[in-house]
Amino acid sequence: MRKVAMAIAVLALAGCGEGRSVEAPKAKPAVTEVQPQASTIVAQEWDVWVGPPDHKLQALTDLTAWLLEHGFSFYLAKEDGKDQVLLGPFSTKAEAEAKQVLLTEKLARAKKNDTVSEVIEHKVAP
Repeated sequence: MRKVAMAIAVLALAGCGEGRSVEAPKAKPAVTEVQPQASTIVAQEWDVWVGPPDHKLQALTDLTAWLLEHGFSFYLAKEDGKDQVLLGPFSTKAEAEAKQVLLTEKLARAKKNDTVSEVIEHKVAP
């Protein structure tokens, strides 16, 4: 029985990466640094904060795994030493609100009452 299991494992691993080719990284063209002008207007962006209703620490792995399983792309940001789970950034507040509505619907269907969301202004790291 062990020989059969070992043979299956070897065959499964042998097929990993089948048909994939590894390409050498291509050289990137040189990028010239452009200094922003004072008259440049910075566009406002929006995020959707996701977490427990009382902003207490929740297992990030559980929350982020659920978000990935349900098709939400997110990123983590630190604020006051705490990890924040954010969807976005979105170029308009309407886009962020639409994503929040979709998230709220999926949370309700999954009966996840311990998670809420809030549309916030995107913070740019200094």
